[in-house]
Amino acid sequence: MLFGLDGSFSIINPPQAMICTTGAIKEIPVVREGSLAVGTRMKVTLSCDHRAVDGAMGALFLADLRKIIENPREYLVQM
Repeated sequence: MLFGLDGSFSIINPPQAMICTTGAIKEIPVVREGSLAVGTRMKVTLSCDHRAVDGAMGALFLADLRKIIENPREYLVQM
């Protein structure tokens, strides 16, 4: 991200149905298997126009996006 922000919210402009915003990737302390470790985190927000997209569908989109970001090799097309 250009300014290193943790995250933000975007405003939907018609005729958009939703807009996704990402924050900077940060290393933060996390607990893994009962021990303190360094983890990498990135905030992602999704703004939806509920007249066009149900919030539950937006949540499913974010869940799929998370899977792709965390495991990109599983989604590469092999030729």
